[in-house]
Amino acid sequence: EVQLEESGGRLVQPGGSLRLSCAASGFSFSMYAMRWVRQPPGKGLEWVSGITGAGTAYYADFVKGRFNISRDNSKATLYLQLNNLQPEDTAMYYCSKGRSYFDYDGLPTGQGTQVIVSS
Repeated sequence: EVQLEESGGRLVQPGGSLRLSCAASGFSFSMYAMRWVRQPPGKGLEWVSGITGAGTAYYADFVKGRFNISRDNSKATLYLQLNNLQPEDTAMYYCSKGRSYFDYDGLPTGQGTQVIVSS
């Protein structure tokens, strides 16, 4: 059974930074692309970033160089470094398992981690 557990979210001031983690189990983590999505309050899911099994990263336009996705296959963990956070980044953040080594599309299955950006 695929299990994904997100962590690292909290209240942070504008301009601050956070590192989100996603601990994976139940599948061969290194063989799958992964991605982060988020759900702002009252809105639908939006794609944030994806990473292939080879480590190639992709980002949504609104990231604008502020976020960095990475993975540690030895720990079966996905990360998202969030920098220069803004109030509009407030959302529940989820990780999801991709469909294959290169295809990071997939629906979240975990509980997510809450990021609140506010002064």
